[in-house]
Amino acid sequence: MLELKNISFKADDGKDIVKNISLTVPEGQIVAVTGPNGGGKSTIAKLISGIYTACEGQILLDGKDITALDITERANAGIGYGFQRPVTFKGFKVRDLLNIANGGEMANDDLKEIMGTVGLCMYDYIDREINSNLSGGEQKRIEIASVLARKRKYNVFDEPEAGIDIWSFRRLISVFETLRKTSSAGQLIISHQRGILDIADKIIVVSGGVVTREGAPSEILPTLFDGEDFRNCPVGKRCADE
Repeated sequence: MLELKNISFKADDGKDIVKNISLTVPEGQIVAVTGPNGGGKSTIAKLISGIYTACEGQILLDGKDITALDITERANAGIGYGFQRPVTFKGFKVRDLLNIANGGEMANDDLKEIMGTVGLCMYDYIDREINSNLSGGEQKRIEIASVLARKRKYNVFDEPEAGIDIWSFRRLISVFETLRKTSSAGQLIISHQRGILDIADKIIVVSGGVVTREGAPSEILPTLFDGEDFRNCPVGKRCADE
């Protein structure tokens, strides 16, 4: 189990971004973290991966305290991370990315399996460069494939739907559904999208740097956008009061 215990984080100016947050990601489950922009969701992803360092609290990986580990050490311990906007590399091919992620050259059968999991044909993509000639959806799925190639016990995806069209988004949903069926890894997904929230085992709502609600989709979704979590605009409140 991946576990955050009373984690807090402050910006350089001393502003509280994440305040005393606790959450768990069980092995083999999808946990979706949602909430309004600026609420601290992406910060949580970066704290788990080691891009940011918590000022208080603990991060536990299967009972082991990894709070003091850097990003490389956390990756080696079993944390995978998918960026919100995949990086492109001139002259760098999909095969190169997957081999580096895997830590060694992958056999064609393994490449077929990973590319097939994200809905791409190995023969169509493996020797293509990772650059702007790939669509946003293709780049996103290749990024997810690179996370899978690392074979980590827990994966963190920061808004995987960012910058892709509705057709690619539907394929993305099927990718995560396939992962649940075929992988024992725990998946934490930062997302605003209903399609991703629908397939989660648990939804955690973060607003103002704190967890405001958590539970199964059947408990959270019916009233999610009616709650105070999404009514945090002072102007909107004043207008409603007038």
